[in-house]
Amino acid sequence: MMVALVSLSVSAKDFVGLWTTVDDETKEQKSVVRIYRHGDRYFGRIVNLFKNKDAVAKLPGSPKILGLDIIWNMTKDGKNLDGGKILDPKKGKVYSCEIWRDGKNLIVRGKIAFLGRNQTWLPYNGEPLPQADEPFVPN
Repeated sequence: MMVALVSLSVSAKDFVGLWTTVDDETKEQKSVVRIYRHGDRYFGRIVNLFKNKDAVAKLPGSPKILGLDIIWNMTKDGKNLDGGKILDPKKGKVYSCEIWRDGKNLIVRGKIAFLGRNQTWLPYNGEPLPQADEPFVPN
C-alpha cells in the first residue's frame, strides 16, 4: 500500500510545475504556465507572458491573460491528465484537453471529439515566478 502511494505522488509531480509554451508558427516562447493541483484536479495558470499582455477580448469581462487559468478540472487517468478543458486565449475558445509526458516535455492536446491539435510545452528554466492561488473555473 505504501509503495502505491509513493508512486502515485511521484507520477503526479510529473505534471505539476512550470512549463514554457511555444508558438507553433514562429517557434518563439509565448508564455509560462504553472500546472498545479487543487484537491484531486489539475489546473494551468499563465504566470508569465513573453509578448502579448493584452486581455482576452473574446471572453466575457475581457480578463487579462496574465493570471488566467487556461486549463481546468483535469484528472489523472493512468499516465495522462484528461477530462478537463483548455482555453485558447487568442481565439477565446474552449476545448477538451488531454496532457501526457514525452520525455521531459509535455504534450498538450486541445480537441473536439477526435479532432485536435497537439502542442509541445517545455520545462521552464528561468527566474522564479509567483505561486498559483485558488483555481478560477469559468462557467
